[in-house]
Amino acid sequence: MHDITEGFQRFRQDVFPARAELFARLATEHRPGALFIGCSDARVVPELITQRDPGELFVIRTAGNLVPPYAPGADGVAASIEYAVGVLGVTDVIVCGHSDCGAMTALASGGDLGALPAVADWLRHADAARARTDATGPASGAGRVAALVRDNVLSQLANLRTHPSVARALARQEVTLHGWVYDIPSGSVEELDTTSGRFVALAG
Repeated sequence: MHDITEGFQRFRQDVFPARAELFARLATEHRPGALFIGCSDARVVPELITQRDPGELFVIRTAGNLVPPYAPGADGVAASIEYAVGVLGVTDVIVCGHSDCGAMTALASGGDLGALPAVADWLRHADAARARTDATGPASGAGRVAALVRDNVLSQLANLRTHPSVARALARQEVTLHGWVYDIPSGSVEELDTTSGRFVALAG
């Protein structure tokens, strides 16, 4: 915790004064251009890998970058999506998976999650991805995890389309959906090519 408080002090003393004009504007303005849905994994920092300033990304982070399909009732993920698309009017939504994802590794290995009932229940939102990988992907090992990471991005994009705010924005051509996979050791990103259905190197 000491490191965290020291970091805050450096922010207040060095970073904030140098960006005072930006923070003054952000005090009364909130206009992010994109919604970034990523994993809770501490190694995946959306603003860092996209080099966006504060205020430019609306971020949702969940274990496994999972997006539950729309259902009536209280749901923090659904509420955040609805606000970003319906109120803030983001024009792009990115669902980003990543290499060595703990959630996808657990699913790929079929390990016992009996001691983690909340995790096990949450990961059911990746059932469609696991079924796709079971049908077409490698049976085991790192290749299976990598395939599941990609299949999961496809499944979560499908879930995202079930949200009414997203469906309306898509019908009006007001939003574009993107699927990304971030590779931690190389710092590279692959993007879903909607024409071929394959993941290709993100164009610069």
